[in-house]
Amino acid sequence: MKPQTRPATPADASAISQVIILALRQSNALDYPPDIIAQVESSFSTESIRTLLTRRQVFVATIDSRVVATASLDRDVVRSVFVDPGHQRAGLGRQLMATIESIAADAKIEVLRVPSSITAQAFYFKLGFRKVRDEFHGAERTIIMERRLPSL
Repeated sequence: MKPQTRPATPADASAISQVIILALRQSNALDYPPDIIAQVESSFSTESIRTLLTRRQVFVATIDSRVVATASLDRDVVRSVFVDPGHQRAGLGRQLMATIESIAADAKIEVLRVPSSITAQAFYFKLGFRKVRDEFHGAERTIIMERRLPSL
């Protein structure tokens, strides 16, 4: 079945949490040590996701009604783009980013920013994002990237 993208609902919180934690443990763990993964993971419990749903525009990609990817927009900042490792490299992240960019364009946002993990830097680069700077939160390295959206 073809993946569907839609706004997330509170009923999706547990599934979103599971996708993020799985991606952190399998994909991001290749670039970050276990203590950093555990620290980041603690921010994505089901309850934390429910709170994020009230503060950000959160989207999910589903296959056969099962959440397999997520992304969110917090004003002009793209956040929490994660794809279940079993579905990575199938275009789901790109599909979610197209949704985010459409929402941002409708909101007249000129520049999208993203605090990228080391793991996702190449993904964002392929989408036209460019590195602005590195940020460190303790030992965790985040790459701040941005992309100017086309004028309508």
